[in-house]
Amino acid sequence: MSVPSVIIHRDADVLAKAVAARLITGLVDVQSGKGSASVVLTGGTVGIATLAEIAASPAHDAVDWRHLDIWWGDERFLPSGDPERNETGARQALLDHVDVDPARVHVMRGPDSGMTAEESADAYAEELRQASRPEDHGPAPSFDILLLGMGPDGHVASLFPGQPALYDTRPVVAVHGSPKPPPTRISLTLPVIQAAREVWVVAAGVEKAGAVRLALADSGPMQVPAAGARGRQRTLFLLDKAAASKIPASLGRISSP
Repeated sequence: MSVPSVIIHRDADVLAKAVAARLITGLVDVQSGKGSASVVLTGGTVGIATLAEIAASPAHDAVDWRHLDIWWGDERFLPSGDPERNETGARQALLDHVDVDPARVHVMRGPDSGMTAEESADAYAEELRQASRPEDHGPAPSFDILLLGMGPDGHVASLFPGQPALYDTRPVVAVHGSPKPPPTRISLTLPVIQAAREVWVVAAGVEKAGAVRLALADSGPMQVPAAGARGRQRTLFLLDKAAASKIPASLGRISSP
């Protein structure tokens, strides 16, 4: 796994704009090399704001949206269209405004599909398996860019400290009893996250500062899941000044004063 690089921006608004610009550039670079790309999206305030900034940027036309596979790191187990679903936020902010291939938008299904949370997790794992190639060396694609938000408790995706999902080696799990509502969710697991080529952890706000410090220290991922958020080739912690306020000054590079 790669050693994290830390990039600090002035505030949450600048952070969302910067991550959007970085993501556009990253996807274009990947597509120029191999024709297609894969990205894992996240929800949350900054995650959805980033997608809205992509939609607002004239540069988004540089991405070949028809040749982009779109996945999610986790999803709330709620019916399609529910405003609390990460998918709903992503569609409203970006996906409804660009020419994506519907077959390449990989949604974690909710209870309106007739599935239980376990069945939804298994179905997503099967989609991952079908999309993986021999060079991925595993049951899921080695995603080009995997975005993660982070909670004040250090959780990423729907992997919360001390919960059984952190120990699960299956690609996708159903999460019950989430300390953050709603209690039932679907999540990628750490092995799939760590198989991604690049992992970007995006966090804003002083309430995240303690968790950021622990995630960049020698904390174990069972206590601080974000400490296990590492990509094979590259790991970025993209932060605003408030979220970075408890890490050593030498650790981060300030991108916007």
